[in-house]
Amino acid sequence: MAATAELFEEPFDVDEYIERLAWRTPGGGSKGGAEAFDPKRLLEEFVNHIEELKMLDERIQRRVEKLEQQCQKEAKEFAKKVQELQKSNQIAFQHFQELDEHISYVATKVCHLGDQLEGVNTPRQRAVEAQKLMKYFNEFLDGELKSDVFTNPEKIKEAADIIQKLHLIAQELPFDRFAEVKSKIASKYHDLECQLIQEFKSAQKRGEISRMHEVASVLLHFKGYSHCVDVYIKQCQEVTYFRNDLFEDTATLCQRVNKEVREVFSSPENVMAKLIQNVFEIKLQGFIRDRLEECKRSDAEQYLKNLYDLYTRTTNLASKLAEFDLGTDKQTFLAKMIKGIFISYLENYIEIETGYLKTRSSMVLQRYYDSKNHQKRSYGSGGIQDLKERIRQRTNLPLGPSIDTHGETFLSQEVVVNLLQETRQAFERCHKLSDSSDLPKNAFRIFTILVEYLCVEHIDYALEIGLAAIPSTDSKSAPLYFLDVVQQANTIFHLFDKQFNDHLMPLISSSPKLTECLQKKKEVIEQMEVKLDTGIDRTLNCMIGHMKHILSVEQKKTDFKPEDENNVLIQYTNACVKVCGYVGKQVEKNRNSMDGKNVDTVLTEFGVRFHRLIHEHLQQYTYSSMGGMLAICDVAEYRKCAKEFKIPLVLQLFDTLHALCNLLVVAPDNLKQVCSGEHLTNLDKNILHAFVQLRSDYRSARLGRHFS
Repeated sequence: MAATAELFEEPFDVDEYIERLAWRTPGGGSKGGAEAFDPKRLLEEFVNHIEELKMLDERIQRRVEKLEQQCQKEAKEFAKKVQELQKSNQIAFQHFQELDEHISYVATKVCHLGDQLEGVNTPRQRAVEAQKLMKYFNEFLDGELKSDVFTNPEKIKEAADIIQKLHLIAQELPFDRFAEVKSKIASKYHDLECQLIQEFKSAQKRGEISRMHEVASVLLHFKGYSHCVDVYIKQCQEVTYFRNDLFEDTATLCQRVNKEVREVFSSPENVMAKLIQNVFEIKLQGFIRDRLEECKRSDAEQYLKNLYDLYTRTTNLASKLAEFDLGTDKQTFLAKMIKGIFISYLENYIEIETGYLKTRSSMVLQRYYDSKNHQKRSYGSGGIQDLKERIRQRTNLPLGPSIDTHGETFLSQEVVVNLLQETRQAFERCHKLSDSSDLPKNAFRIFTILVEYLCVEHIDYALEIGLAAIPSTDSKSAPLYFLDVVQQANTIFHLFDKQFNDHLMPLISSSPKLTECLQKKKEVIEQMEVKLDTGIDRTLNCMIGHMKHILSVEQKKTDFKPEDENNVLIQYTNACVKVCGYVGKQVEKNRNSMDGKNVDTVLTEFGVRFHRLIHEHLQQYTYSSMGGMLAICDVAEYRKCAKEFKIPLVLQLFDTLHALCNLLVVAPDNLKQVCSGEHLTNLDKNILHAFVQLRSDYRSARLGRHFS
């Protein structure tokens, strides 16, 4: 294989190259073949090939040296050429500098010459213009306008320019000598102004924007330019207000004419501001006045709804109009427009709002009490009433005769929803219609009305009625409705609290009125909690009183000391059955009437009193062996009933009572062992002794010695 430079082109692999060389050598293959492997021949081939590679290397080396010499030669030639080009560039740059200086010199001369020509031409032009004006002035002096510019309607623009200048000149002339000519110029000035305005009017009707712009540009220097703007504003409104929605029509109008105003007038922001001012002061103000005045005196509710709706729609319209260019301070401008319309209505808004809210709240309550055929009682504060309240809080005694409400709580979800709905709407109107500085104060006034009618006149009144309706503890079977009052009062107060947080707090959160509102709310809560606590306590007393009545009527002395010990067929006494049935109902009623931690608190108190009643009741009897077993069965039922409380303390008390009852039946020798049991070990010995004394065999078995 002849060695050539092409064999070493990239990518080059030495192993592959040698393998290929060996493979092509006869007898050089490593894997056998037609000829046997011949190492000598392969070595000879390698030696020859190495010689060829050396010769190839020498040839390439000579070629490289030749190319390097050629490259060096060309580099020297290129460097020489670059130096020559740099010299040429420097020469050209010098020429450019000289040319620039020459051009600057010529330009200075030309400017100077231009200034001189202008200095000569300007007076000449002024003289020519003055000559023309004098010519036209002479025509007015002669009383006959012959120039084509005044007689040709097509040249109204040129005529307007001339008459405007003549009008300015005429104002400087003495009146006594030039009264007539001044009158003629003024008349012509007025005629041309009217013609231009009429032309503008016609062009607007035809929709020719370019012509409108041209005429407006001419009228810009006339006194009647503002009248031109008025004409435009009047005409653009003629094709707009066809629908019933004045506010949407106004937004559409401004959106439509905004681009047109920019193309026609040189000060579009002033024209747009004047258009909006015109719409607000004429269209909107008249519309709003008609809507509000017709119901202001006759229907306060509709008046407030209309005021809120119209004010909201007006402010929304102003927000849309703020997108247009109306000058430097468009927000102040739009606020001024809104204030101009509503100021007379907003000044006394809160008086009307609070007056309506009081009337409406009073009517809602009165309508409810009328539907119940209820004549509202007076529970006013001060004097005797305050004294009664303090006595009731300290002694928990009913003051005055109990009244029969026939199960009526005098709390209505519908009434509450109506009052809260009216107040929520009042808060929304207050937020929108009150000045930012008056907002917290106005919101507080609305809140006090809500407190007065919802919390005081409705909830507090119902609590007073509920307290008065609670029977005395010695009543035999009087129904208890106060827990129904509690349940509804809790629900209502949650709604009241939600409105306080959702609608009042955002209005007063950053003002000193927040503290007043929180204090007011706290006072209302505390006042109602006192009455709720009092009512619940008295209700629990009534429950215990009724249970005591059941026990006194149903429990017989022979229940626990039967005449025939061997003929006791009942598992527990009738009194126990009735008491447990009654307690189960009251537990469920308590659980349904309370919420949160109040459930556990009230049931704990009820359970403790229930335990105390049974404990004291059991200590009234003497127990035989069989009677003691029956007492244990009764207490087991009471304990099962106590589980429904789901209060660990109550269950623990009845577990202890059950253990105490075991002392009634245990063998005398086992008394000490039972007393040291889990439930009794921590009890006072006097309590244990008191129970043991109830046994019929206490004296005969000399059981007292176990406690000596």
